Amino acid sequence: MSKSFYIKLAWNNIKKNSKSYIPYILTCIGMIIMFYNMCYLLIAKEIGYDDASLRSILGFGTIVTGVFAFIFLSYTNRFLIRQRKKEFGLFNILGMEKRHISRVMLLETLMISTISLVIGVLGGIAISKLLALLLLRIINFDVVFGFEIPINAVLITMGVFILTFTINLIYNILQVHLSKPIELLRGGNVGEKEPKTKWLSAIIGVISLGIGYYLALTIESPLAALSRFFIAVILVILGTHNLFKAGSIALLKSLRKNKNYYYKTNHFISVSGMIYRMKQNAAGLANICILSTAVILTLSTTVSLYVGVEDVLRARYPRNITISGDNISNKDIQEIEDIINQQVAKANLTKEDVYSQRNMSFLTSQEGEKFNIAKEYAGENLALLVFLTVDNYNEIEDQDVSLEEGEAFVYELNGKIPGDKIVLNNFELNIKERLDSFEYEGESTAIIADSHYIVVDSLETIEKIYRSLEDSEDVPELSYYHGFDINADSETQINLTASLKSALDNTEFDLLVEDVEGSRTGFYSTYGGLLFLGIFIGLLFILATVLIIYYKQIAEGFDDKDRFEIMQKVGMSHREIKKAIHSQILTVFFLPLVTAVIHIAIAFPMVTKLLLLFGLTNTPLFAICTAATIIVFVFFYTIIYSMTARTYYKIVQ
Repeated sequence: MSKSFYIKLAWNNIKKNSKSYIPYILTCIGMIIMFYNMCYLLIAKEIGYDDASLRSILGFGTIVTGVFAFIFLSYTNRFLIRQRKKEFGLFNILGMEKRHISRVMLLETLMISTISLVIGVLGGIAISKLLALLLLRIINFDVVFGFEIPINAVLITMGVFILTFTINLIYNILQVHLSKPIELLRGGNVGEKEPKTKWLSAIIGVISLGIGYYLALTIESPLAALSRFFIAVILVILGTHNLFKAGSIALLKSLRKNKNYYYKTNHFISVSGMIYRMKQNAAGLANICILSTAVILTLSTTVSLYVGVEDVLRARYPRNITISGDNISNKDIQEIEDIINQQVAKANLTKEDVYSQRNMSFLTSQEGEKFNIAKEYAGENLALLVFLTVDNYNEIEDQDVSLEEGEAFVYELNGKIPGDKIVLNNFELNIKERLDSFEYEGESTAIIADSHYIVVDSLETIEKIYRSLEDSEDVPELSYYHGFDINADSETQINLTASLKSALDNTEFDLLVEDVEGSRTGFYSTYGGLLFLGIFIGLLFILATVLIIYYKQIAEGFDDKDRFEIMQKVGMSHREIKKAIHSQILTVFFLPLVTAVIHIAIAFPMVTKLLLLFGLTNTPLFAICTAATIIVFVFFYTIIYSMTARTYYKIVQ
């Protein structure tokens, strides 16, 4: 046979199966556009930003997009080859050898990959500047004019997707070569035996989900949340898959035993139809549930971080300008503050809402009420203890309280101290009162360990605590923290901070000078990058969810077509068929959504702790963003349901 014959046959096959291939090609194009643009934003040199944290976020997004694109295109490819097995079996029966079928499949893959890569890369290039402008807008960076096409981004994109198409082609050829002609002819119509209720699988699912939920609900510190998060995620995914497989079968069998429910036309058809394909259904429904959970979590967390960035900035920098250093004596403080006042006066500005604190901090390992110095990494038990005198506390809080030796006020910024005393190696403090509020150093919000402020009666007590914890007689001076506000514009504040740094760098003191305005760009860059990535990956997951549902219903529609034709011949009306279809879809369609919402509710405490690592302490804001994301997602999910039911009905009628 001539080469042109195979080319014509391959092209005709694609046109003949356009209902399946057009969504596949569009999916390929969409994935290529998304991956190219992540590469572009990561690699491009001339779009106006050079931030290491933002580049890291974009690098992570590129990897996630590439891996997800490979997995998802493999899923859609399996759907296509399953639907076409009968066609390939017919070719084989009519005399075409399997090597000839492989040649046709190779040509089809070349056509599809060429169309997808050309349109995908060109489409990615066409919208790349628009996405760059969107990113710059989100992170509050100035827009830079110009247009760039990074060759490396094009080459990486083509390499990733050529590899994906090649692996899928190999899979398709193996499916044909390893199947007998009769198996190919029956390919799309091979039924399943009635599955048994697998109690072992159900038990594993319950245990996995239970442990995952327990880890999420019992988290007390951000550090613990960070170490347990991925373990909990894996357990919940494992539990979800097992429960959908075992639980759905048990549910359908229980419905079949319920005579009042089962012996109705629409229920009889839907239950009897689904129970024989539940292995395939359960896996698809579990994937939909997991993707829905990922979409809601990704969007709600990144949106809440971006919306709450000003809260994070104010928590991290309680004053517009701060100066801090370790081992600073009272004499040193006078010299430092003289320099600060000179620079402020030189700029014709006035300090407002001045805040000063002297403290000594220790990174400890906590076991209940007992604390010891953390010589090495202490896992989830790390706790930062910050000690200051009652005189300094009265000055900060404008109070007039006193403490006896051995007494303490405690403010628990993160974490808890159980009981009514604090044991510091061989030194003990009795907790006189737990403070409801305290104006702490903003730097403490950047610590991932539990943090506690402890007020004691005198400097002598702090020295005793140092000797007890550090086992040393050489006690250093206290740390120094000085902050104040300036009623001036952003540029003036940044210039004052620069002059303070220059003046204090000429002294012998090792001081850190920070300002909220100078840090704002970095915060918006990081949190804006996370929001952009959240939207990007959220859209990717939504696309996958929609197409998984679409392909799942298409496959089941073709499987059920003959069955419904028989039912119509024995007198079943179109109205009754449509009612049965809706019953079948409704029986399990909203189960993944309900389960996803339950997952989100259980994960809320753990995710709240994780957000503390980013400085977000506004839990009500996160709750509102989560609720709004769920409402929007449910709205679009319902639209998908309506479209899916209509598509399924068109196939089977």
